[in-house]
Amino acid sequence: MKTDTLSDKNSQTLSRRLPPLGALRCFEAAARLESFTRAGTALHLTHGAISRAVRALEEDLGTALFERRSHRVFLTAAGAELLHSVTQALDLIENTTRRLRAPILDAPLVLSCEPTLLMRWLIPRLPAFQAAHPEISIQLLAGGGPFAFNQGIDLAIRRNDFPWSDETQAHWLFDEAVGPVCRPDKQTDWSPSPMGLPTLLEHAPRLHSATRPHAWAQWLQGRQLPASQVPQEQVFEHFYFSLQAAVAGLGLAIAPWQLVRDDLAGGLLCAPFGFVADGSAYYLLSAQAISDDSAAGRLLHWLREQAQA
Repeated sequence: MKTDTLSDKNSQTLSRRLPPLGALRCFEAAARLESFTRAGTALHLTHGAISRAVRALEEDLGTALFERRSHRVFLTAAGAELLHSVTQALDLIENTTRRLRAPILDAPLVLSCEPTLLMRWLIPRLPAFQAAHPEISIQLLAGGGPFAFNQGIDLAIRRNDFPWSDETQAHWLFDEAVGPVCRPDKQTDWSPSPMGLPTLLEHAPRLHSATRPHAWAQWLQGRQLPASQVPQEQVFEHFYFSLQAAVAGLGLAIAPWQLVRDDLAGGLLCAPFGFVADGSAYYLLSAQAISDDSAAGRLLHWLREQAQA
């Protein structure tokens, strides 16, 4: 005999009233990346497919989830509320499946790192780690800013210039310190030291990185120097380009110490004023706690050693 009572676990009155799950995945990517195009790239779908999925979700819910402006999209209040719930649900599913999934033998640790730090600091030191830990394989990815562990990333090295979720485990690596650097043969032209104390001349060309537009102002404030305008300024897309321009003798680049420490040791660059802490720091981020005897734990210990060496 079939029944249709609330006590029957098979009753259709207990079926879940959920929106299309595929559309939720498209919505989460579009909300996180603030772009239907970038969401499509991340999910290997077209812009139109993302747009249609979000539109179907909005029609199912009867409310707008995004404000569409030019090439970007912004969450409405309803969209922000839904994103919070969807993110928590996806994180819960991802963490559970990570625990249940059988471990893959010899699977590499996927480590995401900011591109210039990866190029100028991590990669030159990585052979020493591989020699000390041949049993640990690491796959490197270049990336900066927000990311998601469910995109195949195990660990990430990031500066704390953006918020990460409360569930993310953050392991301190080193505090950031910045200062102007230039070619040694240009020091007397731009920052002479007639009385033993270097002076930043007004005509000294300053090199900026677009990724940290306020780095010069922060350094001047830290040194209690006036933030005056200079006649020669150049802005580069990334730190790497501004540092290469400094090596070429185009000007003084404001630079983090970790990114230029090898050039300073090799005599390619000099730092007339030294470095001052800017209040930020770098962390190794993980989805779960890191035990000392794990591959991630050994990597964390080694990264801290390299940062302080």
